Amino acid sequence: MKILGIGNAIVDVICKVEDSYLLNNGLTKGAMKLVDEIQFKKLLSTLKIEETLSGGSVANSIVGLSQLKNDVGFIGKVNDDDFGQKYEDGLKKENVNYFYSKKKENLPTGTCLILITPDSERTMCTFLGTAAKINENDIDINSVKNSEIIFLEGYLWDEGEPKSAFDKAIKNSNKVAMSLSDSFCVERHKLHFLDLVKNKLDITFANEQEITSLIDAKNFDEVISFSQQLRKITVITRGEKGSVAINGNEITECDSKKDLNIIDLTGAGDLFAAGFLHGFINNLNTKESLEKGTEMSSKIIQKIGARLN
Repeated sequence: MKILGIGNAIVDVICKVEDSYLLNNGLTKGAMKLVDEIQFKKLLSTLKIEETLSGGSVANSIVGLSQLKNDVGFIGKVNDDDFGQKYEDGLKKENVNYFYSKKKENLPTGTCLILITPDSERTMCTFLGTAAKINENDIDINSVKNSEIIFLEGYLWDEGEPKSAFDKAIKNSNKVAMSLSDSFCVERHKLHFLDLVKNKLDITFANEQEITSLIDAKNFDEVISFSQQLRKITVITRGEKGSVAINGNEITECDSKKDLNIIDLTGAGDLFAAGFLHGFINNLNTKESLEKGTEMSSKIIQKIGARLN
């Protein structure tokens, strides 16, 4: 198998809202907020659902890789409930190998409310449910060892059981890639993420804000310098400024695509990672891998949701 993703198994519930809705509910535009089940149900009761999908950051990337005809798999914890079954069915429909046997859990399957404002920005309210309870017993060692790369998400990292799952997967992997996921995650786990980036990851994905926050950089030159010292691959998306991959002294840049009809930014980073990893595992050069990432992210932001078809 080419790539195995390990991440939060979250059912995405996509809704369109006005900016006033975010303001009235104390939500910060563009950010991700963790909510409990009661808060989630309260918000959902006031909204009109546009679409429901099997989501989660790494799962989105893995589906993108599958759509590019790569042999991929995913591990994520769900409950044996209606959403859990929909989640599994959704991945199998996309030809993703699902290496998790669901069973009755104390918490329901995780859900993410994705609120899209008229400017196409997405704000997320996530009820992690049982997804956040992933532990080392949920990690299928054979699938980890049989994968060229495992791909992890910062959203999943937390002290306790998820950390033990991370450690077990990393210890048994051939190569490790990870997305820093969100500035909220970076601030919450800064020292741990720094250790991962410096000592355990082969490929790090981040946007400019996340990597700047991670190292408390004053400008992008400091980000470049830090990344060069790692002697590993750091891939940074910069919005309209395009993207850059840094590997030692090799710095490769790629422009963003212009004049796009942007509808929804959900999944932009996830699909960018899918495109880059597709290039990496299929022996494209760094520039071509960045271009594939840009192509994938450009397509996804011109439609609602994080699935290309």
